[in-house]
Amino acid sequence: MATLPDPPATMLAARFSEFGGPEVVRVEEVPIPEPGSGEVRIRVEASALNHLDLWVRRGLPIEISMPHVGGSDIAGRVDAVGASADEVLDLSGTPVLIRRHDRVVVDPSLGWIDPLSDPALWREGSPTGLQLIGEHVDGGFAQYVVVPAANVVPVPDTLDLDRAAAASLAGVTAWRAVASRGRVRAGEHLLVTGASGGVSTMAIQFAKARGAHVIAVTSTPWVERVSALGADVVIDRHQEEWPAVAKSAAPGGVNVVVDSVGAPMWSDFTRLLAPGGRVVSYGATGGFEVRLDLRHHFWKQTEFLGSTMGGPDDYRAAISAVVRGEVEPPIHARFPLERCAEAHALLETGGVFGKLVVDPWAGDAAGNDMDRMGAQG
Repeated sequence: MATLPDPPATMLAARFSEFGGPEVVRVEEVPIPEPGSGEVRIRVEASALNHLDLWVRRGLPIEISMPHVGGSDIAGRVDAVGASADEVLDLSGTPVLIRRHDRVVVDPSLGWIDPLSDPALWREGSPTGLQLIGEHVDGGFAQYVVVPAANVVPVPDTLDLDRAAAASLAGVTAWRAVASRGRVRAGEHLLVTGASGGVSTMAIQFAKARGAHVIAVTSTPWVERVSALGADVVIDRHQEEWPAVAKSAAPGGVNVVVDSVGAPMWSDFTRLLAPGGRVVSYGATGGFEVRLDLRHHFWKQTEFLGSTMGGPDDYRAAISAVVRGEVEPPIHARFPLERCAEAHALLETGGVFGKLVVDPWAGDAAGNDMDRMGAQG
């Protein structure tokens, strides 16, 4: 078992004290947090970026403490265990003892609420009590972080911690969209939009592991890389009329659409769906207001489903699939903590395939990891 050095009195953290562009993110020396009752402290070895980090930095209409440390995707080793925090659930849902040095990944959802089981807790479309590590409270863009023991999931030595971090929020979101909400079955045709994104790259692989035929829509730079993930048909939306190609690839209709784009594509979804088909929406990067021909909807008796993040069971299922090697989150590049603002800027350009990982203990070097996916350039 690897040993951990005793922590110093202070640590480095990438945080911001005002809302704005990537330049507001600064690496500063701060006190190391102490775990309270029911909490553990983690020595962060990897933390991955999500678009959520960009939105929080720009100023979401939520209350957060300032200065703020982002980072919902966290993997590392347990450094200290607070009182009443000695037991956690493993990947199978079995209670196990948690000890210093254990390798763990962190479920970022605090107070997960499933609107399907308890709709009374939701008001005006917003969850009551649901918060995220890295959004409402400080996250993993630091050398140490304190989290509730209930959010800690032990992982085996076979899983690289940077992969564990990269699979975290994107993985649970993709799993819930594909498996829990989309109910994707073997032999079905699945259409994935925005196929270069962190969630979409995982959704493709989850669907293939379930025996689906995957049609992916992406842009020119990423066609070969999406294909390397296992997509059966990859459509370059800049070079092809994607609805026509999708219709040809699924002549009987698409059974499930997993969508993050929204407005520009929805009018075509209703035409492409097979009878009883499902559209699962987890984002709207292209716009929130959609136009539909409802005749296709009611004649074919299709379903429009929303999906956001996922519960503890979804989380363990997603990470378990990564541990088994059924899926692998692609990592576009790694950054040392001191270049966290640069990682923010790169993600903001949209020129990222998969995930960006921050290493709080690395030197000043970022590495491109696309060669592990069998693609160059």
